[in-house]
Amino acid sequence: MKSVMSVSREQRRKYAGDDDRPLGSYLGTLSLYGLTLGILGAVARRTGRRPPSVGVWDVVLMAGATHRLSRLISKGTVTSPLRAPFTRFEGSSGPAELAERVRGSGARHAIGELVTCPFCVAQWVGTTYAAGLVFAPEATRLTGATLTAIAGSDWLQLGYSRLQRSASSGA
Repeated sequence: MKSVMSVSREQRRKYAGDDDRPLGSYLGTLSLYGLTLGILGAVARRTGRRPPSVGVWDVVLMAGATHRLSRLISKGTVTSPLRAPFTRFEGSSGPAELAERVRGSGARHAIGELVTCPFCVAQWVGTTYAAGLVFAPEATRLTGATLTAIAGSDWLQLGYSRLQRSASSGA
C-alpha cells in the first residue's frame, strides 16, 4: 500500500514533469484560505452576524474596489516592498505599475505567484470585502466607494493621457 507522501510525490511528478511547480505550497495557500473562511464563518455565527442583503450597487462597489485594491497590491510601485521578498524587479509594465518576476522555490515561489497576480489577489480581496459587509458594513461600503472612485479616476486619467497623445500627434 502506497503512503500518502509517495502518492503525492508521484502526482506532483506526473503533473509538473520537469518544471518545478510547488504544489505542496499551493495546497498550503488553499488550506489557509479555507481556514480563513472557516474562522470568519465561526466568528460570524458566534457573534450572531448574518450576511447582509447584497444589491446591485453593492456588487458594483465590490467589483470596483476588488479590482483597484488587487491591482495596487499585485502591481503597484508603492506596494513593491510587500512583494520584494518574493519577486525580482523587471521594469515598468504600465502607468504606476511594475513588472516583477517570481523568485525562489516552494512557499516563497507560491506566495510570489499569488502576490503578483491581480486575479489571484482578487479572490482574497473580494472575500475580505464580503467579510467586511458582515462585520462592518458601513465602513466597508465607504471603503468600497472610495476604491471604486479611484478605479474610475484611473480610467479617466488613462483616457485623458490617450487624448493628449492623440491631439499632439495630430497637431
